[in-house]
Amino acid sequence: MANHSQLNFQDASSPIMEELMQFHDHALMVALAICSLVLYLLTVMLTQKLSSNTVDAQAIELIWTILPAGVLITLALPSLRILYMMDEINQPDLTLKAIGHQWYWTYEYTDLKDLTFDSYMTPTTELPLGHFRLLEVDHRVIVPTESTVRVIVTADDVLHSWAVPSLGVKTDAIPGRLNQTSFLANRPGVYYGQCSEICGANHSFMPIVVEAVPLPSFENWSSMTPPQ
Repeated sequence: MANHSQLNFQDASSPIMEELMQFHDHALMVALAICSLVLYLLTVMLTQKLSSNTVDAQAIELIWTILPAGVLITLALPSLRILYMMDEINQPDLTLKAIGHQWYWTYEYTDLKDLTFDSYMTPTTELPLGHFRLLEVDHRVIVPTESTVRVIVTADDVLHSWAVPSLGVKTDAIPGRLNQTSFLANRPGVYYGQCSEICGANHSFMPIVVEAVPLPSFENWSSMTPPQ
C-alpha cells in the first residue's frame, strides 16, 4: 500500500501492474527527450541570430512529420500490447463477482457453492491497534496466489469502480451491466484499494481489501466459511 509522502507507484504485485510501471517509465523517458529537444531549440533560437531566405524547406517538413509519427508509434505499440493483455482472460482458476452498493461491496464466489458475503469498512472506533484507518474491512476478499482470478464487476444502485492499485486492476461497476477484469497475485500479501468513482456522500468509505494466500490456505478458508 502507499506510504506517507510517497511519490512513486505502489509495489507491483501482479504481472499487469509490472507491465504498466514499465510502460510508465518508457513514456516518461520519451516525454523527457521531447522536452529536452524543445528546450534546446528554444535556447538556440533565443541566443543566436538565425535567418533564412529559403521559402521551400522540404527537409524540415519531412523531419517534423516523420519524427512525431515515430514517437507516437513507440508509445502506441507497447500500450496496445498491455491493453490486449488486460482484456485477455483465458481459463481463470477462480471467478469472483463484486457488486457495488451505497456504500459497501458484496462478493460472490460462484465457483465455491455460492459463497457470498458483504464487506463493510471497519469503523474507526472498532479498528484494532496497528490497522489502517478507512482502509480496513470486516470481511476481506481471499484469493489464492499464483492463480488467475476473474472478477465480474457490477453495481446495484449507482456507478462505482472496483480498484486495487497494487494488482493493476480498475473496473467500473455499472448497474445492469457486467464488466470483467482479471489479476494474478505474485506473492502472499494484503492489498488495499477503494471505490474510484464518486458514488455519493460516503464514497470515501468503500475500501477494498484483497488478501492473497497460498492455495492450501485458501482451500481451508473456503471450506470453513459458510455462505451468508
